[in-house]
Amino acid sequence: MKVLLVCNNAYNPGNGLSVAVLSNLENLRKHGVDARLMAVRNPDPDGPQPDFPLEHFIIPLFEPIIKANGFMFAKNSKKAFQEAVEWADVIHLEEALPLEVAILKYIRKAGKPCVATFHLFPHNITANLGMPKRNLLNPIILYFWRELVFNFCSDIHCPTNEVRNYLLANKFKARMHTISNGMEFPEIMDGSKLGAELPETINILCIGRLAKEKSQNTLMEAMRYSKYADRIQLQFAGDGPKNRKYRKLAARLVRQGVIAKEPNFGFYDHDQLKDLARNAYLYVHCAWVEVEGLSCLEAFAEGAVPIIGEGPLIGTSQFAITPSSLYPVCDSKALAERIDWWIEHPEERERMSREYVKSASRYNLEDSIQELIRMYQGAIDNNPTR
Repeated sequence: MKVLLVCNNAYNPGNGLSVAVLSNLENLRKHGVDARLMAVRNPDPDGPQPDFPLEHFIIPLFEPIIKANGFMFAKNSKKAFQEAVEWADVIHLEEALPLEVAILKYIRKAGKPCVATFHLFPHNITANLGMPKRNLLNPIILYFWRELVFNFCSDIHCPTNEVRNYLLANKFKARMHTISNGMEFPEIMDGSKLGAELPETINILCIGRLAKEKSQNTLMEAMRYSKYADRIQLQFAGDGPKNRKYRKLAARLVRQGVIAKEPNFGFYDHDQLKDLARNAYLYVHCAWVEVEGLSCLEAFAEGAVPIIGEGPLIGTSQFAITPSSLYPVCDSKALAERIDWWIEHPEERERMSREYVKSASRYNLEDSIQELIRMYQGAIDNNPTR
């Protein structure tokens, strides 16, 4: 089976879509699939390069915003499109952007089967343009995604049931497959290594790009309502357009005496993130729009008990196995109440740490890859031009 993965930018380690694409590429190959990638060239000349490389398309005026969010757009290439589509048995579109609209013309002309993943809500894009949560552009973006890309695909990979339900409610026509992007768990822990005693310093970890839709400010504002704010050490792992603003907010909380320990900010590699999670008393996930949120999965797989924002556009809330791990998204007071509850119940936190580690195995990458392969084979077998 020859599978072509198509996306704009696959080489940004801080972008969940890029991480998922490269993970699938590597693991499909391990399962005997001839998987190849079409994407913008890797800016690191010493790093891996796509099999079908595309040039970077720079958009004047908007390029600083695009770059701050760790993204690059690809230039169309008739030669690359023709060569890649002719080679492939099935094409997997990872986005619904101009690149995918352009290559779809070649896919349809060649009569090749095509599938897609719904990695982003329209709100992910409009939030980074500084627009409010509810705006007129969201339904317009969704309409064009559906009519120009997804409705020309036979199958859609939905990372969560929230995505599947959203697409069905918005009249997407393709067959839906709920398949987690999954994680590799080479070593499963027993649970948190902190023990059942409440530590003097309570480490709370938050992983994610520092951006509007990730809403890390909700966690900082929650400190104004927590009874234990003077003992809490906040750790923000990530970078992004809100970096400077969030650092200023953190410094203000210290100056005002809300918290005693200045929050830490940094960008960390995979192993460092695991260490941070193992030493965290709690992991807080604040995003108000997110398809899946694998950073949360990775954190509780290392023993950090999660508290996750719950709302209509958050697939991450599927990971919660107790109501005490959920709070109404963007509600800093409710989040503080959840944090304080877990602080006041260290033995329950220790017990649930072990339960969360066990639950992580339900999202094993091996199972996800096998389901993707079955989706590809079904698209090939059911292709009307076959």
